[in-house]
Amino acid sequence: MLTLLFDGLAYGMLLFILALGLAVTMGLMNFVNLAHGAFAMVGGYATVLLMQRLDVPFLVCLPIAFAGTALLGAALECTLYRPLYRRSHLDQVLLSIGLVFMAVAGVDYCVGPTQQIMQLPEWLKGRTEWGSGALTLGMGHYRLFVIAVCAVLTAGLQYVLVKTRFGSRLRAAVDDQRVAAGLGIDVNRVFLVTFACGSGLAGLGGALGAEMLGLDPGFPLKFMVHFLIVVAVGGTTSITGPLLAALLLGIADVAGKYYIPKLGAFIVYSLMILILLWRPQGLFVRKGG
Repeated sequence: MLTLLFDGLAYGMLLFILALGLAVTMGLMNFVNLAHGAFAMVGGYATVLLMQRLDVPFLVCLPIAFAGTALLGAALECTLYRPLYRRSHLDQVLLSIGLVFMAVAGVDYCVGPTQQIMQLPEWLKGRTEWGSGALTLGMGHYRLFVIAVCAVLTAGLQYVLVKTRFGSRLRAAVDDQRVAAGLGIDVNRVFLVTFACGSGLAGLGGALGAEMLGLDPGFPLKFMVHFLIVVAVGGTTSITGPLLAALLLGIADVAGKYYIPKLGAFIVYSLMILILLWRPQGLFVRKGG
């Protein structure tokens, strides 16, 4: 039981990091970017290919995955996304869905359709067990590493959004772009940095999740629904809601597949429906929002 709880916690934290960039762009920038999973796929493939073909250490690949997808996100924000900020959500969805299919086809053509295998360092392959019987806690070292990294990222992002000047400028730009620009805030630059960081977090999540989730060209389509569930259930006005939603859904998914494997993802979708019927705006919503 404790092992299932631990695995569900690790899966939930990974889902949170993967969906965090989408929560940022949807909640803080009011932009529906369904191509978010494509950035995660780019980070995952960059990590796997660097490790396989250039023998780059795993810990070095993680910041490269973040920086590479952040730069890609910044380039696309300037050229494709920025003109659509004031357009309807339908236009944003159509553009981002088109980018998803282009990314899937491009990766399939360049790398191939087969699933990629990530070779982890030896110090991340072990497993530690505590207790005995029904109270046995089996902790995979890699899952423990994922939980630690995600916890640090969560604390750091919360601090940036709440305690720093950039966070206050971002909130001001989201509330009213014209007033923020009149106060001297470079709204375009704030949105550029925000979108780049959200894309970078997706790439980092893809790098961390390649071993646990698998990696193939269909990755963005396979997990798009999971990202949307985390954002919809948790709400988009803070990162606390998506975090709790990701943990809840991760634990429910792992436990459901273990105890009732025939139902598969039915438990997760049922839980999502129940929560949204109870709180249609998500678990957390900003007062007055």
